[in-house]
Amino acid sequence: MAAPLSDEAADWLRGEDPSIDWQLERDLDGSAAPVWKRTRSRVATEGWGEDLLARQDDEGTWGGGLYTPKWTSTNYTLLLLRRLGLDERNEQAIAGCRRLLDDAAWVEGGVSYWRSHRYAERCVNGMVLSVCSYFAVDDSRIDSIAELLTSTGVPGGGWNCEDYRGGTHASFHTTISVLEGLTLWRHRTGRREADAAIDAAHETLLQHRLYRSHRTGEVIDREWLSPHFPPRWHYDVLRGLDHFRAVGHDRDPRLSDAVEALVAKQRPDGTWPKGRRYGGVEFFPIETERARGRWNTMRALRVLRWWNDA
Repeated sequence: MAAPLSDEAADWLRGEDPSIDWQLERDLDGSAAPVWKRTRSRVATEGWGEDLLARQDDEGTWGGGLYTPKWTSTNYTLLLLRRLGLDERNEQAIAGCRRLLDDAAWVEGGVSYWRSHRYAERCVNGMVLSVCSYFAVDDSRIDSIAELLTSTGVPGGGWNCEDYRGGTHASFHTTISVLEGLTLWRHRTGRREADAAIDAAHETLLQHRLYRSHRTGEVIDREWLSPHFPPRWHYDVLRGLDHFRAVGHDRDPRLSDAVEALVAKQRPDGTWPKGRRYGGVEFFPIETERARGRWNTMRALRVLRWWNDA
């Protein structure tokens, strides 16, 4: 069972940035929609969201590129703005999404950003689908990406970014990115063609209890047990659990192992560690404290609230 936050930690968690505060209000405090939406509206004008928007260039891109450099490119900046909860109608974000669509090479009905690699890599297309679906972009090419991903899962469920090289087993990294994209697309459009692919991918993750080999029961990658924020393209147990929570999935007993692994990472004061930073260039660090992390604590608490609610 998770320990409660200490009084000091509860005070520490709030007031750092509106992008955290509005999600605390919605997912933990049960605040009325006008309250958390008012806080959410400040993401564009304060803190991390304001800083990221100010770094967009006159062409509508970030970091001088569409997919690279990591992590300052247009794709990864939009992913972060989505996680911060920037308003989906934000004109700057929509302009960036349009550059991801307009400046891509189109292969198989999906996007590619490499001259030497004319292939619609599934993980990248999942990320692009997620930001273009989250932000209010009206463009039929988004449906084309969703249709591609719906039809290219690996046997048994899920996706592999190296299926063009013969990969037939689901990659957790690729699968979570595609799942986030397809579920956001489904929410935006109301279309149900991806339901079977989404359900099959969920079943694959559940069969692995979110982090174990389905054959041996051993941990696939111990790095997945440590929460990270922002996750970039990487999978971890907290990202997986938060996805199941966000889509309103039933509390399948096969998730209990992952929940216990998440609780095991809790610190004595009730917070969760900040997590290791993924190597690459950043505009600025999202959190500067060395040990505990507000983002991981907020996400872990709302996962546990969902899991424990009858």
